[in-house]
Amino acid sequence: MKTKGRLAGIILCHLVTIATFVEGDLYLHSPRGSNNRLNEKSANRANANRLFDSQNNNRGGYNIGDLTDVPAGNNAAKQYNMHYFQSGPSANKATGEGGTQLVMEWTNQHGCGGNEDTDPQKQNCNMVLQFMCEDAKENIPALKEQMRDGTSTSTMEYTKPASMKETKAQVNTRKNGALDTSRGLQESWEMYDDCYMRERNLGLFTADQNVKKNKFGYSSAAFTRQNPNGNRRGYECPEERDYFPYWHPTQWKDIAVLAENSSMCSHYQGKSFNIQPYHRCVESWSKGNPKHWSRWNNEKQCTDNGGQWILFHNYLEKAPAYNTEAKCTSASNGYVKYIWAVPYDAEDVTKKQCLVALETPDCYEAPWSRSNHLGNGRGNGQPLTYTWTLPYFPSGHEHKCVFRMRYNISTDDYDPYNTNASQNENKRKNIVSPVQDNKQVDVGGPAKLQMALNTDQTGRIFQDRTHLFRLMPRPKGLENERIYNLNVRGKRGNIVQVYPAVEYDFTPNHLHISPTDLVHIQWTGSNTHNNGNPAGDGQAGNDGEGKEGSDRNNMAEIGDLNDNFPLPYEQTTMWKNADVIWMYHGKTDISSKDLALNIASAGYYRCFKKSSCPETQHKDFIVETKTTPLQNQLNNAPASYQGAVLRFKKGIYYYMNTRNNNFTNRSQKGTIHVS
Repeated sequence: MKTKGRLAGIILCHLVTIATFVEGDLYLHSPRGSNNRLNEKSANRANANRLFDSQNNNRGGYNIGDLTDVPAGNNAAKQYNMHYFQSGPSANKATGEGGTQLVMEWTNQHGCGGNEDTDPQKQNCNMVLQFMCEDAKENIPALKEQMRDGTSTSTMEYTKPASMKETKAQVNTRKNGALDTSRGLQESWEMYDDCYMRERNLGLFTADQNVKKNKFGYSSAAFTRQNPNGNRRGYECPEERDYFPYWHPTQWKDIAVLAENSSMCSHYQGKSFNIQPYHRCVESWSKGNPKHWSRWNNEKQCTDNGGQWILFHNYLEKAPAYNTEAKCTSASNGYVKYIWAVPYDAEDVTKKQCLVALETPDCYEAPWSRSNHLGNGRGNGQPLTYTWTLPYFPSGHEHKCVFRMRYNISTDDYDPYNTNASQNENKRKNIVSPVQDNKQVDVGGPAKLQMALNTDQTGRIFQDRTHLFRLMPRPKGLENERIYNLNVRGKRGNIVQVYPAVEYDFTPNHLHISPTDLVHIQWTGSNTHNNGNPAGDGQAGNDGEGKEGSDRNNMAEIGDLNDNFPLPYEQTTMWKNADVIWMYHGKTDISSKDLALNIASAGYYRCFKKSSCPETQHKDFIVETKTTPLQNQLNNAPASYQGAVLRFKKGIYYYMNTRNNNFTNRSQKGTIHVS
């Protein structure tokens, strides 16, 4: 496969000049980005290759949440995945009506955004926001194949094929020997096996890099300019990671592209796998028994070698109830579109299925941020954000999901739009790459000067991903409501200790809503954010209040953002003016005083009196019967609060966290404006 033009428009990776010592570039703060961390007590992550290639500093990222006040350890059931309600069936993405709004926050070190004529940056950039889900109710894959965070920081195994003519039984042996339920899994084993066996796109610019070959003597999609040695990170395909829009079917669904300029949006949106189906070559072990991989990446070589060049579609979820094309397409309405097509993961590639179509991704110019700053955006001093209207799944099933964000930086040192494989270094043909490793330049003096340049980083992609989260069907009666998520970001420690993560805050910490809107309050935290050695390029330690290494959060009303003492309940209005619409423990007929207690104690208590909570599931969460009282710094409270959905009456409400509002280094406060 050869490409022309701006790497055939495959642009997440065009060209950049960047010093090889630069590290640490994109960090998700809400939802919490893992940066490949799991539950380490160290400041450095234990395994940078656990699930994906971030190219970020080893100190970045947040641990997976714990359900209780003790570390989950080897018990995955004691980990906490954030739970968000899906949008309603008639959600309007433009107005937000009926949708569930989740504010994504991040920092990117090298800057982005700005108009080239009036507000130029030192570099070009773009950002791609994507997600991937799995039906949690159906548990369609076998246990070993289900998406998970895992309890071990080790990377999933992979054994290369012994032969290109291996049988399906031999493939299954390799796969079953690789999958380990204690280790994290996001992309499927098949995605990487296909990547290792499929020839890479030979039209791409590789500069002077020696891009190596697989064991069968050809360079596959596991080898790229940024990853010339074919190093593996989880089951991520390096070529898919490095380029967007990608030209091969993938498991990822596009949410938004924050472009270097808005003129690129029609290209990004039109080539998105959400909208544009893509072919792949399908070979078979036997009739009706297709392989998940083929060496061939173009139609001619595919068909010349006995394969079928088949068109595959992306989808939100499958709709097996509509088992004919007529039933499928007629089920479409103004909010949900169904298509009759071959899904990218089809086991029988000869049969079409009914699929819930994906929306065109959002696209607009990236928000401005300062180069080499890794801080908030310009203007309002707030974090860089994108508000995601969460999807609606017509099946009504819960889904396990992961979110990822990729960040590309590049410069205009030469034409980034028309550089391709024809400019790759080739001494036999006297072709010199426009950029070279550690290039020496003559500036007229007695000696040449060496540039700090590594061409596997020219056109560089940084990435972060969340831990798994769950998208839940809405409770009955809430189908048309607008829901805002109110969460917590940050981890334990002062600014030097947690960097490049951030200290605690609520997110969004200024929420503007109407009296008809709903607010879903929820947070997660870890019991192992000790920031111990090895500390890497920063300071070890986890300064803060309460138990070592523990994240703890709560909410208590204050009279004003300048205040640092919560109001007595008798003087509060926030909880008295809140209607309880849903709570994680199932009880909504809760008094305002019990609601205030529940959120102030991070879920440690549900009621003051047994008479208010007579149900069996509440018996261990009642003040008058609990034998161990709440520790005043929340040490024995859960690290994660599983949530309440509230509707607030008109007013302005200020609140704080009583444990983390440490005057010396942070202010964990927020405001809800209801008007």
